[in-house]
Amino acid sequence: MPEISNELQYVLLVFGLFIVPRALQRLRIPSAITCIALGAWLHIGLGRLHEDAIVKLLATFGIVSMFLFAGLEVDFVELRRGRKILLQHVAAQLAVLVVGAAALSFIFGLELRAALLFALAIFTPSTGFILDSLGTFGLSTEERFWVKSKAISSELVALVVLFVTVRSADAKGLALSAMALAALVAILPPIFRVFARFIAPFAPKAEFTFLVIVALLCAFVTRELGVYYLVGAFVVGVTAVRLRKDLPALSSEKLLGGVELFAAFFIPFYFLKAGLHLEAAYFSLKAIVIAATLLVIVVPVRIWRVALHRRLALQETWREGARIGVAVLPTLVFTIVLAEILQERYALAPELYGALVMFALVNTMIPGFVLRVAPPEFDTPEAPRAPEPSAPTGATDLSQTVDQTEKSTAA
Repeated sequence: MPEISNELQYVLLVFGLFIVPRALQRLRIPSAITCIALGAWLHIGLGRLHEDAIVKLLATFGIVSMFLFAGLEVDFVELRRGRKILLQHVAAQLAVLVVGAAALSFIFGLELRAALLFALAIFTPSTGFILDSLGTFGLSTEERFWVKSKAISSELVALVVLFVTVRSADAKGLALSAMALAALVAILPPIFRVFARFIAPFAPKAEFTFLVIVALLCAFVTRELGVYYLVGAFVVGVTAVRLRKDLPALSSEKLLGGVELFAAFFIPFYFLKAGLHLEAAYFSLKAIVIAATLLVIVVPVRIWRVALHRRLALQETWREGARIGVAVLPTLVFTIVLAEILQERYALAPELYGALVMFALVNTMIPGFVLRVAPPEFDTPEAPRAPEPSAPTGATDLSQTVDQTEKSTAA
């Protein structure tokens, strides 16, 4: 291909990331999938941007903002509302993780920690992605509540398991890392209060900037602890929610909307970076067979587990429970993050890495095809009309009489 300037290259990149995925959404292809495909095409097909520093920086903003937003979405009042069902859900999730890790260790010869991370990668829903897509699934208000609550509770548990698993190789390192994380959690509320008391009154509308900067700093701290950026960013979001009563400006709806817009711009770069790290070797026949096997076994098990639990606990029908199970299927972000950790720390085989990526791509598309409402008819843009109220008995005859009288007068 002919050489193009860096400026034009980035302009074309932004166009591709924000226009092409939106166009393909009409085909019920999530924009994240399109961004990953664009990254793979740029690297494997064109040999561009593989180690681009700007893309890496923007991708970091993307993953941090995604988990900051996910943390801000945690509603402890809502979680307490369904705590009994959610505790049962978490217990079942942990049981599935243990059984899955044992099976994966036996089948693929993975050591216990690597097998547990692999199990997390295929069984943990991606809360940020699910929350972003929830409005397109056509679910009722009650169903949306359960999907959101199950996704958040599963992610909370997964982050704890991830932290313990990654640091468990060294008991001293685990203790020090746990102390460092506990110190981070303890020091954040005073920092927030100092900002609200001494800075915010003299710097109007600085809450958003403060929250993002703190999330970035904490993300880099947890990255140094070996548990990637997402833990620190999530903790900052949860801390802001915990202080909602004392510091409402740091978790207001307006601020939440700002973080969502910020995340909406940078998240595509994270998925682009994930695609740029893909290699042709990851998509071998063996990798495809492993991915297909995982899909055939894991996807039905995850749906069936949720449906069975809800039938036993809430007496819901299998169909109602299955809708919730399908909605929490996507594992895209968590799978990609854990696949990278497995590759860096445990030298995961290329076919297993590729199988994880393909598994995540396919299971993430399933809810869009099963639950999503029909796409809008963009070629005939017309605002839907409100349904006319039903007429009381006798009103139809009266209106017809009036119409006939008006026609006779006009004639």
